[in-house]
Amino acid sequence: MPAPALFLAFATGLAVGSFLNVCIYRLPRRESLAWPGSHCPQCAAPIAWYDNIPLVSYVRLAGRCRRCRARIPIRYAIVELVTGLLFAGLALLHPPGALLASRLLFGCALIVLFAIDLEHQILPNVITIPGIAAGLLFSLIAEPGWRSALLGVAIGGGIPFSIAWVYERVRGIEGLGMGDVKMLAMIGAFLGWQLTLLTLVLASLAGSMVGAAYIAAGRGARYKLPFGTFLAVGAFVAAVSGPAILSWYLSFYR
Repeated sequence: MPAPALFLAFATGLAVGSFLNVCIYRLPRRESLAWPGSHCPQCAAPIAWYDNIPLVSYVRLAGRCRRCRARIPIRYAIVELVTGLLFAGLALLHPPGALLASRLLFGCALIVLFAIDLEHQILPNVITIPGIAAGLLFSLIAEPGWRSALLGVAIGGGIPFSIAWVYERVRGIEGLGMGDVKMLAMIGAFLGWQLTLLTLVLASLAGSMVGAAYIAAGRGARYKLPFGTFLAVGAFVAAVSGPAILSWYLSFYR
């Protein structure tokens, strides 16, 4: 890919990342995404356009509000940078078309869900449910195909729902929220059933290791981990490297 096109993809990702920050901040608070405009959450001062340039403004202002000098969380810069890298990386992996558009939309949804679940331990329906519909629509014209996508929704939603139901009946406490179930169904719609199973395996392994670390550190076995963050990472790995991982694993049985 020519360098100008790659830079354009990165710059577009930075701009989209700025909007994703709005979603991450406002969705858990049930605030409008359109009104009011960008403002400092501490002093409510409107942010001028020259202080709202993705990544550049954060660095120039040293991560502080121009008016009240309150510190702006580093998460804003990280989300913008990650989204920029996501757009550039996917543009390198996929030619322009339906699959690229699908992966970009999916990646943006994963970033929002990752950040919200990490901070608030919720996975908003306004992302997961439309995400299921979007994934199924894309599957009509791009990978993984509508059959695999439908099966992915059934498996992605069915397996964790069954596990959560059994766990709650046996232990008497909720072990997996319905937000995780809907998120896995969304992953199934975008990636198909095989990569959804891989996502669940990767997320479970990562969650088990982090959970064991929390217990070893004395945080307690009942500490609730935001499983959606692990699902987001697992889904991203599966989307990018899933076929290669599955091929490597299945080679042991040939």
